[in-house]
Amino acid sequence: MITTDVLVVGAGPVGLTAAIVLTRLGHGVVVVDDQAEGANTSRAAVVHARTLELLEPYGLTPALTARGVRTPRFTIRDRDRLLVPVPFDGLPTRFPYTLMISQADMEAFLLARLTELGGRVLRPAPVTAVEQDASGVTATLRDGRVLRASYLVGADGMHSLVRERSGIGFAGGTYAESFTLADVRLGGGVPREEVILYFSPEGLVVVAPLPDGLHRIVATVDEAPPEPGAAFVQRLLDTRGPEAVPAVVEEVVWGSRFRVHHRIADAYRKGRVLLAGDAAHVHSPAGGQGMNLGIEDAVLLAETLAKVLDGGPDDLLDAYAAARRPVAERVVALAGRLTSLATTGTALRPLRNAVLALAGRLPAVRRRLAWQLSGLDRR
Repeated sequence: MITTDVLVVGAGPVGLTAAIVLTRLGHGVVVVDDQAEGANTSRAAVVHARTLELLEPYGLTPALTARGVRTPRFTIRDRDRLLVPVPFDGLPTRFPYTLMISQADMEAFLLARLTELGGRVLRPAPVTAVEQDASGVTATLRDGRVLRASYLVGADGMHSLVRERSGIGFAGGTYAESFTLADVRLGGGVPREEVILYFSPEGLVVVAPLPDGLHRIVATVDEAPPEPGAAFVQRLLDTRGPEAVPAVVEEVVWGSRFRVHHRIADAYRKGRVLLAGDAAHVHSPAGGQGMNLGIEDAVLLAETLAKVLDGGPDDLLDAYAAARRPVAERVVALAGRLTSLATTGTALRPLRNAVLALAGRLPAVRRRLAWQLSGLDRR
């Protein structure tokens, strides 16, 4: 039997972050993941200011900021028409920008930092059973190994086995559309200094710069192909993106598809089992909040667990659970509003554009959106 203070299930950005914080604060952690190393897909790509602030004390921010592309503003456009500019460069933070970096790079930096601190990840190591009692949690792996910990963190994504085995509900629904995702080389009329959410009668498309001269494309479609090709992505940009100087797809480096749910766990804690990240909440990618909210969960949960393991009262964990769920509700609602606005029908498009353009001229509106998207309103 392997024993440790905390068992973390899931070696994505959320699970690795939780393990780094706990290890840095002097507690034993074992991370298990059901996938082989490098098997995770690279869906997330946005790191906001609040996330960088939270990661800074644990030695993570320098490597991330050195690798990522700093974009000082987010914009909402209807084709070429600028509706709402959201500048980040005036925010009171050391990181007044959105950092664009692939989830694959993010995980590589996190794993390197955990290894540097002496942590370890067991994989592929699928968990098949989770049982808890008054003094701890026991998890059984598919290969028969047994792990015992004082607490277990479920960071194993939307289809969380930890959440399921713990009997925690996951209420919500699924968007009718599927989403396509591609990392491409672009020529033409897309600026590299901003993340753009394009509205159009055909649906939304997000265009954002990535390192190595790439752009991340995310779009809603009725039925996305398993691997979007250059012609498919080009049609998306031709019908939804810039018109005056069209964007030209020169190469598709990687692509995928997924369906988006909007769900929140009924509880973030059940005894000695706690949830973080997509195991606790999922939502539309509009606004780029998913990975950021999950990493925020991970840091705050791990810091709270460290206090409890150091002798603090157990009800600190109840406070974590009670505080984080309303935060997720607000983020899920914001992402849902952005998605609904983006998919407004043709008849209402002129009214929507007029209202958004008017709102976008108000400094208070731009400032509020900057605070919400950057996560600084959750300090």
